[in-house]
Amino acid sequence: MKFKYQAKTKDGEMQVGFVEAASRDSAAAVLTSHELFVLSLVAEAPPNVFERFSSFFNRVGQKDLVVFARQLSTLLEARLPLNDALKILQQQTENVTLKEATYQVSQDIDAGLSFSQALERQSSVFPSYYTEMVRAAEVTGNLNEVANFLADYTEKEGNLASKISSALIYPAVVLALFVIVGFILLTFVYPSLGSVFAQNGVVLPWYTQILLSTGLFLEKWWPAVIIGLIAAAAFGVNYAESDEGQAVLDEMKIKTPIAKSIFVPVVLARFGNAAALLVHGGIPIAQSLEILSHMLGNSLYRDVTHNIADDVRQGLLLSESIAKYPAYFPALVSQMIAVGETTGKVEDMFARVSAIYTREADQTANNLVDLIQPVMMIGMGLMVGLLFASVLIPIYNLTANIH
Repeated sequence: MKFKYQAKTKDGEMQVGFVEAASRDSAAAVLTSHELFVLSLVAEAPPNVFERFSSFFNRVGQKDLVVFARQLSTLLEARLPLNDALKILQQQTENVTLKEATYQVSQDIDAGLSFSQALERQSSVFPSYYTEMVRAAEVTGNLNEVANFLADYTEKEGNLASKISSALIYPAVVLALFVIVGFILLTFVYPSLGSVFAQNGVVLPWYTQILLSTGLFLEKWWPAVIIGLIAAAAFGVNYAESDEGQAVLDEMKIKTPIAKSIFVPVVLARFGNAAALLVHGGIPIAQSLEILSHMLGNSLYRDVTHNIADDVRQGLLLSESIAKYPAYFPALVSQMIAVGETTGKVEDMFARVSAIYTREADQTANNLVDLIQPVMMIGMGLMVGLLFASVLIPIYNLTANIH
């Protein structure tokens, strides 16, 4: 949920803005952690249909975030002050939403907020891992290196997503056309053929009977069916955006066989890559894990990583704590980190974990790309064959009876 707040800093300056949190108490805790005295905190009304529709076309894509991080890194390498760099980026950015968010971040920094606090106020644009990595960079002073990491990281994620989506475009178009044609046939053609078959006493196969019954139902109720499907889709989207729905989707990602083979290597590559950078920057392991918990993109992994951080604070070795969660971290991860703890090269082991699971994620994605198109085409071919066989076989029997 998004909350609008009014607060004062410890210096007495007034601040007004928005904060994302699961509840009002959580929002108040976030503001208090930034040394703000909360004056008012009001939940913002959810966006209406028009706002959602317009935000869809003005959303900030991964390419925009890659360019933003890459340009920010270049400007910081030139030793430009952060706020000057942000103002340059605001002028160069073409995406309207990102331009406005960059302007707001720049204004917040002018008002005295840190870069991470300013990014946190634009959580609808900048993912949580941006904020967490920048917060770590503010501690270690390696903002330029973190900006490079964010650009590389976002670019890798985008390449993987585009590779999978490009493999789905053609089958999705064909499937959509098949659904439309099948709906027209079932609703307007099959009921007429059914009366012809009934008048001539043609014995119908079971699959033809099912399709004809479906067609008769759709002939009478197709407007209600369409409205019901639209309502179900809207409910599904709203549920998926809720905390409960997100938790269900996160669980499906790591328990559904095909999704697990793609998602888990991506999460582990993300874990190793970010952990190596954080440890390299001098962030303690427990604090690094807390930052990582917000970067893994899965509520179950977030909770597990948080538990691991608590174990490390209590004196348990990182490898031993990770080994307690074999359903989330394969034995290879804990074994490699144990080697790093023994040799004093934990950072190198994190980097190797990232390399191993990055290759596995790429290989899985490539295999999926090679496999998904023929599988979908075969499946649709079978459905088309069933659709036409349900008509052609009764017609053949009808002509045979006539002869």
